[in-house]
Amino acid sequence: MSKIVPTYELYGENTGRKPDFWLHCETIPSRSSLHHWEIRPHRHESFFQILYIDAGSGDAVFDGFANAIVPPAIITVPPKLNHGFRFSRDIDGFVITVLVSHLKASPGDRSRLGTWLADPRLTLLDVRNDDAAYVASTLKRLGEEFASNRNGRNDLLDAYLTSALLVTARIAQKADEDLHSGDETERRMELLQGLIQRHFRSHKSAAFYAESLGISLAHLSRIVRSRTGHGAHELIARKLLDEAKRELVFTFATVQEISYRLGFADPAYFSRFFVKQTGRTPRAWRIEERERLGM
Repeated sequence: MSKIVPTYELYGENTGRKPDFWLHCETIPSRSSLHHWEIRPHRHESFFQILYIDAGSGDAVFDGFANAIVPPAIITVPPKLNHGFRFSRDIDGFVITVLVSHLKASPGDRSRLGTWLADPRLTLLDVRNDDAAYVASTLKRLGEEFASNRNGRNDLLDAYLTSALLVTARIAQKADEDLHSGDETERRMELLQGLIQRHFRSHKSAAFYAESLGISLAHLSRIVRSRTGHGAHELIARKLLDEAKRELVFTFATVQEISYRLGFADPAYFSRFFVKQTGRTPRAWRIEERERLGM
């Protein structure tokens, strides 16, 4: 029997009354901290949501599929979609909840914006780009305006909302075009694989590889996910894991020796890394794999 997914106006609130607002804005920590930093699967019948993530990390879960959050980023969630979030404790940003009827385009209509709004999106922002910087500053202004009671408040909220959505859609569509440009993306993936091969024992961060390629971390994440289905951090971890498995199967080195060869200062940390990736300790995995291979 499938689990019923609750419907809310604002997460955790179910007053039974018609909403008394067309737009609501609050910080992400203000609500997620009350729920142990996890917003369980739910849906909104008549509301569209925009999350601006300024710091921290986590996952956005759309219909059961997790998408890694790499800030700064914009998450857009259409109505009637089952969704949830898992946030780190250092998450920062805010969430905007707006009546669909107040949007300049309805999700799913034939306009370009309506088509874009129809699906859940996680759009990474490279704030060195003028459009991305504009979206970030505009949404921050929206949050400040919402908290005030100054003249013209509703008109400004409407203007900020519309311009931020239009420019975010433009950024996302440009990113999609870049990802499908083919040759340049393939070249960067080849360079990335070579860099990882040279440096994986040094446990370099994804930011190091992005800088080495002369692109932003957000752009690197888009490229890697488009080609592998995984984030840049996962790709680096997989290289470490593959090398660990090779050493465990084809050498007689101890787990401690292998951990040092792979750049782990503490064998216990290597074991925790391996268990997290495979669900088994290095020793248990080695025994099972050698038996499977008849070694």
